[in-house]
Amino acid sequence: MRTSITGRWLPLLGLASVLALTGCGGSQPQDEAAASVDKATRQSLSPQGTSSPSSTSVADAVRLAHQASFGPSEALVAEIQAAGAASWIKQQMTLDLSRYQRGGNDRIHTRSSTVPFCDAGAQKDNPYCWRDYYSTEPLVWDFYRNAVGQPDQLRQRVAMALSHFLVVSGYEISGTYGLRNYQNKLLALAFDNYRQLLRQVILSPVMGDYLDHVNNDRFAPNENFARELLQLFALGTCKLEADGTLKGGRCRPVYDNTMVRNYAFALTGWTYPPGGASPWGCWPQGANCLYYGGEMVEAPRLRDRRARSLLSKVSVAPLTPAPAALDQVLDSLMRHPNMAPFVARRLIQHLVSSDPEPAYVGRVSAAFETGRFVYTDTSGEHVFGTSHKGDLSATVAAVLLDPLARNEAPDAPRAGHLRAPALLFTGALRAFKGHTDGEPFNWWWGDTLHQQMFMSPSVFGFYPPDYPVPGTGRVGPEFGIHNTNGALERLNVLTWLFDWGGSAPNPDIPDALGTGVDLSDFTPMAGSAGPLVDRISLTLLGRTLAKGPRKTVVDAVSFWTSDVDKDHWRERRVATAAYLLLASPDYQVQR
Repeated sequence: MRTSITGRWLPLLGLASVLALTGCGGSQPQDEAAASVDKATRQSLSPQGTSSPSSTSVADAVRLAHQASFGPSEALVAEIQAAGAASWIKQQMTLDLSRYQRGGNDRIHTRSSTVPFCDAGAQKDNPYCWRDYYSTEPLVWDFYRNAVGQPDQLRQRVAMALSHFLVVSGYEISGTYGLRNYQNKLLALAFDNYRQLLRQVILSPVMGDYLDHVNNDRFAPNENFARELLQLFALGTCKLEADGTLKGGRCRPVYDNTMVRNYAFALTGWTYPPGGASPWGCWPQGANCLYYGGEMVEAPRLRDRRARSLLSKVSVAPLTPAPAALDQVLDSLMRHPNMAPFVARRLIQHLVSSDPEPAYVGRVSAAFETGRFVYTDTSGEHVFGTSHKGDLSATVAAVLLDPLARNEAPDAPRAGHLRAPALLFTGALRAFKGHTDGEPFNWWWGDTLHQQMFMSPSVFGFYPPDYPVPGTGRVGPEFGIHNTNGALERLNVLTWLFDWGGSAPNPDIPDALGTGVDLSDFTPMAGSAGPLVDRISLTLLGRTLAKGPRKTVVDAVSFWTSDVDKDHWRERRVATAAYLLLASPDYQVQR
């Protein structure tokens, strides 16, 4: 019978110490001895025979890995150091490998039968028909497989950020193939132009169904999508300066309800793409049946043809067809001064800092406005973007290469953010050569920690972007789903992974891999607890722990000897070090 790590070392640490390790405080200063060990260990981990064109340190490489990937590994840190931050980002933007592939096809919407698809014989061939054809579960499998194993890490991280504020949710949409199409669009357009991305969002039949603007009534259109387009996808509710602060120091509304209605009317005249079928016919007259394949198409009979005034002094003339009106809607949004700081702040929040400084937002906003970002290091000049407003490659580069993102001592109160549950899962696996088929992170750990990917509880996402951290005066979106129970559940995730061995393959899912870690890279040096802890610290944090926490972790690791566990004491040492470092506030709060 396997003994729990927690049960073995908890008496050594004391409950208060364990809870402190899962708190939300920042890092502590290193003492002189720890800094010396840190330097020696850094040198031992540096790639042999390579030189960084931009002198990228271990600390900065690890920090960039946290911001732009799903978690650092020793190999990724060496790769970033060898290339330099800017060159690595540019290389990442050329990679386009990850797509969602699993799940059923469009047959659920192409049959003209009164018998539900899974009740009409499909269930006999596939006992998991409802899961594979109607749920988000197959997408979750692909998400975690790709996040842990695919090399196009930055594309995936940006697509994840976009999915958190350009939200569609499996709570409202039943159709795996449609949700798959939507998320693949976010991956494909992660470094494209925000105007093109918004166009695809507006024309997505999944979004049209989710927020009620497909087949909209030209006489009394549903305002749901128009409101969220303005508030959550493009501009926000208050007029902003270029640095994201409130214009005039107070909230002055960007629009009123009359303007929302104007946008709802301007976006009428769209229906599902052709291909759907229904035994009752398609409704309303002039519309296509429910179908998620491709983009929505024009439906002239559903089109409001009156003049409409939009923001940014843009007007839709009488009798304007739907495609032209869509261009004018996009013009009005892209010209609005809120667009750049709105998108800039959202991307910074998801990649680097929950509560970014106005100057930081302003610099990223400028890259969005100009569609161009230039970064210079010792290897030369790096140019990102096409010089067209809304260029996401320029904007993302500006987010990641800003001085506040590349600051190796980010101790300012506004630096960093609480690590979201999905990033805790992937970070633990990637640091220790883990593997997963994604199955445990949906209805088990994803549900427990309130982040089941693609199952956002509302259009506001898993957490609101302006969630206030109690008692701090700061914004921390991820704290919207974090509490005491959540802190302890994070410990349970790590116990399951490092003490219980993760999960065996579940034969009920295709290509099952199970979920687990491989500690073999670290076991040869497990005889020396201090260097082992420092090496894992460098991989996860980019530095060694401060004197007090380091001693606590080293003492816990040293408990495991051949007298305690004759056959597995080395593996127990590595697992204990990994557990405690991943549970520490230094890791849980990404700086």
